[in-house]
Formats: sequence, C-alpha cells, structure tokens
Amino acid sequence: MDVLSKVFKAYDIRGVVPDELDADLVRRVGAAFATFAREREGDVHRILVGRDMRPSGGELHQAFVDGVTSTGVDAVDLGLISTDMLFFASGRLDAPGATLTASHNPPRYNGIKLCLSQARPVGVDTGLLRIKELVSTGEVLSSERRGSVETIDLLPDFAAHVRSFVDPHVLRPLKVVADAANGMAGLVVPAVFEGLPFELDLLYGELDGTFPNHPADPIQPENLADLRARVLETGADVGLAFDGDADRVFLVDERARPISGSTTTAIVAAAVLEKEPGAVILHNLICSKVVPETIRALGGRPVRTKVGHSFIKAVMAETGAAFGGEHSGHYYFRDNYRADSGLIASLMVLERMCREEKPLSEIADRYSKYAASGEINFEVPDPEAVIGAVSERFEGCEQDRLDGLTVDCGEWWFNLRPSNTEPLLRLNLEAPDADRCAELVGTVTDVIREAASGVTRSGGVAAGTDGHPRVNRGEEKQS
Repeated sequence: MDVLSKVFKAYDIRGVVPDELDADLVRRVGAAFATFAREREGDVHRILVGRDMRPSGGELHQAFVDGVTSTGVDAVDLGLISTDMLFFASGRLDAPGATLTASHNPPRYNGIKLCLSQARPVGVDTGLLRIKELVSTGEVLSSERRGSVETIDLLPDFAAHVRSFVDPHVLRPLKVVADAANGMAGLVVPAVFEGLPFELDLLYGELDGTFPNHPADPIQPENLADLRARVLETGADVGLAFDGDADRVFLVDERARPISGSTTTAIVAAAVLEKEPGAVILHNLICSKVVPETIRALGGRPVRTKVGHSFIKAVMAETGAAFGGEHSGHYYFRDNYRADSGLIASLMVLERMCREEKPLSEIADRYSKYAASGEINFEVPDPEAVIGAVSERFEGCEQDRLDGLTVDCGEWWFNLRPSNTEPLLRLNLEAPDADRCAELVGTVTDVIREAASGVTRSGGVAAGTDGHPRVNRGEEKQS
C-alpha cells in the first residue's frame, strides 16, 4: 500500500511520524487543501491552522502553513487548540481550517483534521479523496505572491461561546475532576470553567504529547482508572475524561461509575428538549434504544443516522436538528456550527445536575434501562459476505442496512458493520439485562464464526490459523 493510501483515512489524515507522515507530505497537503478550498468555495483568502501538543506538531504545523501560503492564500495561525476550537474558529471567522492532531493515538502519530468554512466536514465522501488526488498529482495553485501569516488567539472567545450553552444563574457549586490526559483539555478546560461556580480539579493538565501518565483514549476503561480513583478520593460530584484533542468526553459519576456515551446523549437530549420542545434530535445507530425512547417521551423527534461525524453533520443540516449524539463520546450542536464539543456536553450535564439538585448517578440511572456488549471486533476474511450470511440466519427479525446490518429481535438488537479502514466487523448488541446480553453475544459470535468459516471454505482468505475470525473487544474511535 502506498503512503497516501495509508494516511488518508475516512475522516482525516493520520500516520506515524516521520515514516508515513513527514513535513514534506504535510506541506503538500497544505497546498492541496488550499487548492481544494478554492475549488469548493471560490474566492478563499485565508485558511485557519492550529495544532495540538504532540512533539512533532511544531514542525508539521509550520509545514502546513508553508504549503498554504505557497499557493498565495493567507494563513491564520491559531496556535495550540482543541479540535472543537477549530470548528468554532471556522464558524466564527467563516473560513476553512485545519488542525494538526492525531487525537487519541500514541505519541509517534500525528495527523490533520480539515473543515471547510462554517465547520463543514471534509471526509472521504466530502473532499478527502480530491485532496489526496491533488497531493498525488501536484496540480495545485501556483502564485508569485506568497500568502501572509497572521496569529490570532481565540481561546477567550471560544470559552465564552461554550459557556453560552448553559444558564449561569442556575449553576451551583459542584466539585469536578477533569482528566486532561496531558492533552489539549489542559488548556481549554480551565479557560471554560473560569468564572463558573465549580471547583475544578485538573488531573494531568500539563500539555505533554508523550502522554506520560496514560493514553489519551477515554473510551478504554483502563484509562479511566486514575480519574475514578480521584473522584472517590476527593468526594467529587463528577469526573470528566477527555481525549488528546479534547473534542470527546466521557463522564464518571460520584460513585466512580463510568457513564456511557448513550446515557450522556440521553441526558443532553432531555436538556435540549426542555429548552426547545419538539426539536429533532439525532442519534447514531449504535446508541442505546433508551435514546430514541427518551426523545419520544419528551416530545422530540428522534432521527437515526450512520456512525461518523460527516454523516451526522449532513443529516443535521438537512433536518435542522438541535442536537446529535454518538455512543463514542461525540456530541453535536446546531448552535455550535453543527460541530461536536465534549466541553459543551459536559457543561450541559453539569447544568442538569444543578437544575435537578440530584447526583449524576441518580440522573444517569434513569437512562440505564438496558445492558450493552460494548463494541466487539471480528477480523474476518470478507466482511460483506459474512454480513450477508448473518442476515440470512436472522431473517425472522426486523432488519435494515443503513450502516452495515442492524437486526432488531424485539427485546434485543445488534448492529454488525464493517470498519472503514480494516478487514474488521464491529458488533454492538443490546439486551434487557447483563446475563441475557452475555448469552446473546455468545449466540451471535457463533453465527459470525460459522459464517466466516463458510466464506473461507468458499475461497476467502482465513483470518486465523484455525479458519475462525479473530475476536477482540474494542471501540470505534472516530475522532
């Protein structure tokens, strides 16, 4: 596989530095993005560029700026930013933008997230393939005039914008532990919390892209251990765990119990519907059934979407939805330029706790009606063929193909969908209780294994030496 095919992913550009992603390639991407932005938006005069705290960020940030300005387009240097700050800047300044980040990935990685003006997404279906083509051919804008570079600090404006989503008059003192994981939350969380009546205990707030304490990947339970211990140790009301670029968040209640992305989606949806009765609320198809049930019960209109920010943002634009949530910890807000922000979601949950004067555990239990498997990955020879075989085995249940295969058997359901980048199938299953969930995971796993073995016998390439798919538990880390 050539290097461009390795680093151009479904939602961004990402790779190991310098083996896959180096300054020369990033410079070419900068020029290609400026060219692409002109193609899509006409007379683009400036492109916003920020970065996270990774060791390679300074060099790659400068290379991207050099690529942009080589085309005659000006660059606006945003400095160190979270990814949701990029989307805010793109909306506020009405300009395309990029940030150098690899989110939750280990320190040796870096990458580039891109958006058009008004934070419109750039993914594999919305421009990444064109940018890849421009990088490959070198057919980019040329200019005798090199663009200028201007530096802007938008952190105060961003912090005020995030705070605007809650009513400061209902907020009361709460103790909040925020685990920044040495990522960009160490910069943005204190700025957002400034002036609010919360006592902030910032854990691992030093910006350090080597991640000396634990990986900046809060979807993995082991990375919540320090936060959970700190919550119990200090008697905090809530814990917040951010990923490396601080756009995703996972919550921990006062008992140190992790709160799922689906539960957080339901809590925020309830808050949105209280302020905007009858609103359209989006949820991706691996969210718990409690999410659409909650939305309907409160008079809202739930709309189910594919997994992934480009799909959610597109449906949000089509429907005018006020809010959208993903089980993976991404929360999208219409009034945030339809972009996601874990910080906005966090403040809205804190506001809900203040309004109800109840602990997070009590609020979360209201939305914890079902047991979920978590995401289980299967390495199989032919994902689409396996999906077809599994579909046949459950032909008596309601099915759809919005994103992979969703099978609804009444009291339980599952979704089986292929990875965007690997020969993997991702299984998510929900059932009435933990015992039934474990039993049904075993049943569906057996069906997947049987289907994969059948594909292998018919000519596919076996994923394991025994002809069965390899199985591992994980999470879709779209970030």
